[in-house]
Amino acid sequence: MGKRKNLAPLEEMSKDSLDISEESSSEREIVTTRLFHANKEQVYEAFRNPEYLSQWWGPKGFTNTFHEFDWSDNGLWRFTMHGPDGKEYENKSVFVELEKSERIVLRHLEPNHEFLLTITFTEQEDKTLLTWHMLFESTAECKKVSRFVPEANEQNLDRLEAQLVTIV
Repeated sequence: MGKRKNLAPLEEMSKDSLDISEESSSEREIVTTRLFHANKEQVYEAFRNPEYLSQWWGPKGFTNTFHEFDWSDNGLWRFTMHGPDGKEYENKSVFVELEKSERIVLRHLEPNHEFLLTITFTEQEDKTLLTWHMLFESTAECKKVSRFVPEANEQNLDRLEAQLVTIV
């Protein structure tokens, strides 16, 4: 996983201590937004329910096997993403904050790159604006993944949109 410089231990993390570096956050972030034709509760449920989440999480062509899914503050989420090329990607994240139908914050710990993911749900009439905010440890790390992450996020949200049809 590499060094974890400037990262607070998970036990010490709070809503007020989520900044993970002194560098400008705008140079360390990737933000994706999408307006869904579903209410906030339905979109939130697509994340909260592991049966739904396992069906849509990841870019196009990926499937998932969930090994542990503890939907609680400081709960562990371990899973394997199976790529369309046959490669497997072991993932580990910790849920930092779960605010029903409003906000999900998780710290992605493995593999390769660590980041803080904040997902917010904003009601817009009968639709939901989802904001997917990734904050990386350093500008260099953000730059490295920015070659593929924005497109992968769009594919991920495409899959979420398709999943929402089964929830609505």
